[in-house]
Amino acid sequence: MKGRPATYDNREVVAKAQKVFWAKGFTATSLEDVLSAMGMGSGSFYNAFKGGKKELFRKAIQQRREALNAFREEVEKSEAPVELIKNFFRSIANADRDTHLQGCIISNTVVEMAALDEELEQEAVDILKEVEQLYTRMIRKAQKNGTLKNQADPVILGRYLITLWNGLNVTRRMYPDNKVLIKQIEMQLEILR
Repeated sequence: MKGRPATYDNREVVAKAQKVFWAKGFTATSLEDVLSAMGMGSGSFYNAFKGGKKELFRKAIQQRREALNAFREEVEKSEAPVELIKNFFRSIANADRDTHLQGCIISNTVVEMAALDEELEQEAVDILKEVEQLYTRMIRKAQKNGTLKNQADPVILGRYLITLWNGLNVTRRMYPDNKVLIKQIEMQLEILR
């Protein structure tokens, strides 16, 4: 008599795998690493993720997109969206040292996949562009209602914020010190007056 295959909460196991991918990157993460983190055997893994490690990684990236979509909804409903965006950047400085050293899984993916997997790279680029477009829309809205004095092209300012995000995710690895980071962040946010 065959045993019943184990069932898993895909969201939960993907979140566990995401932590491993975030810490090590796609290439350096072995199948054994993710199986151990998820508490799965290889048979159950391939039953749940027929596309293997790449499918699992794609799902991990999509979970980050969902988190960013929740942030987007919050920002779009806000009476002061630019302040929420500024506070998002400020919150980076409150992270612990390990989080600083990991950076951002989406930015990391763009860099890692540039020469490895065009499809995964494009998925990560698309996520960053969605955030950039959110910034652009909220900056345009704040300029129109007079809560943002800087009248520079909102597209350029939105792209500036993505550049800031990508740069901070390298800088926080260089200087995983909250006091150093908040000073850098505040200086960069001066553009949003």
